Amino acid sequence: MSGLPQHVAIIMDGNGRWAKKRGLPRIQGHRAGTENIRLVSEIFAEYRIKFLTLFAFSTENWNRPSSEVSGLLKILSERLESEIKRLHEENVRVRHWGRLESLSPMLQKRIKQAIDLTKNNTGQTLSVAFDYGGRAEIVEGARRLLSARISAKDITEDTFKKYLYAPDIPDPDLIIRTGGETRLSNFLLWQAAYSELYFTDVLWPEFNRAEIDKALAAYKSRQRRFGRI
Repeated sequence: MSGLPQHVAIIMDGNGRWAKKRGLPRIQGHRAGTENIRLVSEIFAEYRIKFLTLFAFSTENWNRPSSEVSGLLKILSERLESEIKRLHEENVRVRHWGRLESLSPMLQKRIKQAIDLTKNNTGQTLSVAFDYGGRAEIVEGARRLLSARISAKDITEDTFKKYLYAPDIPDPDLIIRTGGETRLSNFLLWQAAYSELYFTDVLWPEFNRAEIDKALAAYKSRQRRFGRI
């Protein structure tokens, strides 16, 4: 396909409802959703989408039942261990957006190992936003900016972006949200200023090639003016 986005970001919503429809525990929905990441990332790689960013766990998700939170953390740890070798062999660069301090030392170590192992890969950049919040990122960026003692007159949008989580990654051209909700939910608030938004009722574990093609077709049908006529 021509005219495709360079960077796609996805709010992966609907795992719990997918499980409920099948009479399964919510954690089984999260497992199904995590397994779908591999399929989706490979399809976007086929379309030569250079950057894919996935919203996996928000700063607000810590308020969920402790059993669900611990289950999500366990799944992340397991997937890092099982998938990182494959991703490295496929030339994928892995990045993390968000805070690490609240995660266990072992999980922090695995995330850092994945980032370090793949840092020189030149294929798709797969970023996982885990313990991420858009407002928290902006506040943290402001703190870093103040710590750098940048003069107020020298602060521009480009300057500020350098203090965000991933200043080297371009803003998303397309943000997809599955699961039927039509809001950003504190995801990439700075970066989404001119992103095209695409919402679908399809639950994340069922988001497949046909649904990806619909989202990309919708993106191609839009005119991006960036404030111009």
